[in-house]
Parts: sequence; structure tokens; C-alpha cells
Amino acid sequence: MKTFSTKWLAAPLAALLTSVALAAPPPGLLVLPEFDALAKKATESVNISLDPALLGLAASFLDSNEPQDAATKQLIAGLRGIYVRSYTFDADFAYPAAQVDAVRAQLTAPAWQRLVQVNSSRDHTHVDIYVCADHGVAQGLTIIASEPREFTIVNIVGAIDLARLHQLEGKFGIPKLSVPQNGDGARDEKPPGR
Repeated sequence: MKTFSTKWLAAPLAALLTSVALAAPPPGLLVLPEFDALAKKATESVNISLDPALLGLAASFLDSNEPQDAATKQLIAGLRGIYVRSYTFDADFAYPAAQVDAVRAQLTAPAWQRLVQVNSSRDHTHVDIYVCADHGVAQGLTIIASEPREFTIVNIVGAIDLARLHQLEGKFGIPKLSVPQNGDGARDEKPPGR
């Protein structure tokens, strides 16, 4: 009886396993709802999806001779994506809280840890900032900011230097965040996205 050799299977199997590994989503990447119907009701909407190729293209427009642009270019070099969804409405709570909560449900331990939570019952503003750590290195950051007439979700994927993250505020659709002034949720500046 002839012996069946599996040597010819080794190369295709290795290629298949490599493609499956490459297809796995990177740590820190969230599944964001489409929000298409919601965008039609919004007075303003922002939908930004920058994958690695588009991030490289965006970085090419930054001037390396300008110190701030050079620092931003260096910061985004380790990123694998920036995804922003932001909507503003004419009426209070015109957005489905369930969809925002579905995003929050993905931000669970051990991968995700909450860094900041700011809630103001006075103006119904809520800001949550989460970091995704993989072997002690930040591999993703998510910001969810909601108020009665607006909500914003920012998902930054890739190796992030948290100490220099503020350099991305106001760029690529990432809102400027204010720091809480005191315990009641009051802020030094306007809430995110305004």
C-alpha cells in the first residue's frame, strides 16, 4: 500500500494560516454602527475612516518642517487607523442611546480599561475615555462623548504614546477635550465636539 505524503500541503496551509492571521482585526479596533439613518436626521455629521493607507496619505500632507506637523506625523506613524463618528441634532436625545451603548459594550476588561469618566448631571454631558493595552503597550484608544444634542465616538487604533496624544486633538476629526475643573463635572472649556 502506498503511503500518502502531506508535504505538498505544507505551503498552502502556511499561506492560509498567514492570511487568517492577517485578517484578524488589530487590538483596539471597534465595530462601529453604520449610523446611516442617523446621519440623515443630523444637522451636522462627521464620518472619518482612516485605515493605514489613508493615514499614510494624510501624513504626506503634513509639513515635516513645521514642528507641530512633524510631531503629529511621528505620532501617527504607529497608528493603524482613526475612526470618528460625530453627530449634532436640533432636538435633545435624537440619537439612539442603544447604538452608543453597543459601542460601550465592546470596551470590556481585560483588553480595555477606562482612563477617564466625566459625568455632569447638570448639562447631561458624559465623556468616557478607554485605552486598549496589549502586553503593557497602548494599542488603542476610544473616546465616547455624549450630550443632549450631540454625540461623538473616536476610535484610534495602533501603538499610541498617551503622553503625546493631545497632539492629535483638533486633527483628523478628533475633538479637543477639556479637563474637568472640579468634582461636579464643570469644565475649563466647552464640552467635546463644540
